[in-house]
Amino acid sequence: MTESYPASNQPSGATWSYPPPAPPYSGYGPTDPGASDLPGGPAGGPFGPFGPVDPPGPGGPTGPAGPTEPEQPRSGRSRTIVIAAVTAALVGGGVGAGTVAAVDDNNGNTTVVNGLPQSTQTAPSAAKIDGSISAAAAKIQPSVVTIDVSSQQAQGNGSGVIIRNDGYIVTNDHVVSVAANGGTMTVLTNDGQQAKATIVGRDTSDDLAVIKVSGLKNLTAATFGKSGNLVVGQSVVAVGAPLGLANTVTSGIVSNTARPVRSGDNDQAVFDAIQTDAAINPGNSGGALADLNGNVVGINAAIATPNTGGLQIPGQDTQSGSIGIGFAIPADEVSRIAAQLISTGKATHAVIGVQVASQQNSSQTTAGATLNKVDANSPAAKAGLKAGDVVTRVDTQRIDDADALIAAIRSHAAGEKVSLTYTRAGQSKTVQVTLGSAAN
Repeated sequence: MTESYPASNQPSGATWSYPPPAPPYSGYGPTDPGASDLPGGPAGGPFGPFGPVDPPGPGGPTGPAGPTEPEQPRSGRSRTIVIAAVTAALVGGGVGAGTVAAVDDNNGNTTVVNGLPQSTQTAPSAAKIDGSISAAAAKIQPSVVTIDVSSQQAQGNGSGVIIRNDGYIVTNDHVVSVAANGGTMTVLTNDGQQAKATIVGRDTSDDLAVIKVSGLKNLTAATFGKSGNLVVGQSVVAVGAPLGLANTVTSGIVSNTARPVRSGDNDQAVFDAIQTDAAINPGNSGGALADLNGNVVGINAAIATPNTGGLQIPGQDTQSGSIGIGFAIPADEVSRIAAQLISTGKATHAVIGVQVASQQNSSQTTAGATLNKVDANSPAAKAGLKAGDVVTRVDTQRIDDADALIAAIRSHAAGEKVSLTYTRAGQSKTVQVTLGSAAN
């Protein structure tokens, strides 16, 4: 059971794309050694914060609607951001039953969930908003790696985050996609160790991938914080290898906690992103966005760049690079998907079984996601939804358009119950929906 969705609406005056490559890149992807971000194909592709990606297809591909991020009320009308991803690949991931075991990090404030270290802090503002950027950087830097990717077509680099001491690393799918087709990946750690990496699993729907290295010593797994606890204005740091400059730290604040964004090699990844003004550039993709406790709250994935329309073409846009609008995949979603990829090599996403109309193809004049079709016996059908209904909220999160609904559903796990508010014939109703599942 899958959802299908149209191409997203881009706001005027801005183009959402991965950070463009440094001078060594040509076309849509890097061609010279050392270029940052993922390499593009022969013709190359737009670059994402972590690397180049192949040119996106016409609009977003049809795909499963997935979990939504923890309910976050959104102020003002939001528009989905389209971002070009660096070419990178991973194998999908399946859902595995999660086990929780306590571990001692010498401070007694960490547990392991689904095999990944998790912060146990639960306050709404868990991070020390007035804390030290240098202390946060010192904690997270040992867990961030640089990933060099090469194939016969292109080469480049992105970033990754160590999630297990035995060599598992999470990054963006667009960072490693080239390596999935006969290419190679080399991981360089913060302390100078180097090793070849293999792909464990890829999830194109969330632009995430897990890779693995062997033979390296004293790897430091990052601790994941609760992205659902983030607040606008909270200080964060971004760590990665922008423009090939490994071990780079930038700082900023959380600008938005649930911004619908498209990324991935063909814009097929749709998720509720954490927006930040911390500088993110090509090569940052797959790296960490961390709170001031040094806990990972997101995986950097894309940036917005000014343009006259269409996706940014590296080398033709003189304003390419960070302009203070970057996007990260929420840690809560990353943790769940990474655990699935490690467990089964595949990822499972929540769906409700609908086809959604784009705003420009819809006759509606108000914000919301119009349902073009509701699949028989789907979660949506069982809840009483029909074609023509306009979904306006998922739990407390406002839904402005088709991609906002897709991202909101994908931020949840299959099997969860959510409240959908919709309008029909001018009447607003709210129903409970138990989310179905679809493998990536």
